[in-house]
Amino acid sequence: MAEMSMGDRFVMVGDSITDGGRERPVGRAPFGLGYGYPALVDAMLTAEYGDLNIAVINMGIGGDTSRDVSARWTRDVVDLKPNWVSLMIGVNDVWRKFDHPNAPELHVPLAEYRTLVENVVAGMLTQVKGFLLVSPFFLELDSSDPMRAMVDEYRQAMDAIAREYSLPFFDSQKMFDHWMAEHPALNLSPDRVHPGLFGHYVLAKNLVEEITEAGWL
Repeated sequence: MAEMSMGDRFVMVGDSITDGGRERPVGRAPFGLGYGYPALVDAMLTAEYGDLNIAVINMGIGGDTSRDVSARWTRDVVDLKPNWVSLMIGVNDVWRKFDHPNAPELHVPLAEYRTLVENVVAGMLTQVKGFLLVSPFFLELDSSDPMRAMVDEYRQAMDAIAREYSLPFFDSQKMFDHWMAEHPALNLSPDRVHPGLFGHYVLAKNLVEEITEAGWL
């Protein structure tokens, strides 16, 4: 199994949760990674594996759906020649159905979501050492809540892709559910979607644990 090597590039892709106010056009360390989990992942890798000089690159864009990520994949991922990639996408695919119910052109159906994510995965596997899929999440423990129930469907679709391609899958919803059993959701996020610092720390800590268990480190 491949492991991270000296000078490898780790490109992290996603929506506003990943973006975190990163530098444009490319979010790079030490000061351009934004305030969210990519910056914390970089800090953890630097602290524990500083001799490897891993280059974490943040390519999140606020508001993105899987449709948007797919459209910019070549420019924002392939052209950066990453060795490792993580992708967390899906909450906006669901959210647009709730915050823009009368704009169906913004909605990404579940079947399209699965096709788009699978296409970027399949097209990238021969070009990278590792690809981590990170599930979308909604910080609501009630699984009957309409948005939580729909996020679960998209999360399960991503899990199915990970299983099909034997990729590591970080189930962030399951992880946050564990934390919400003991901490109020407001401690993690003011709107149940965008984490605060505590939420980003939990996300980063568990993501590093996931890639360690996957043999990347």
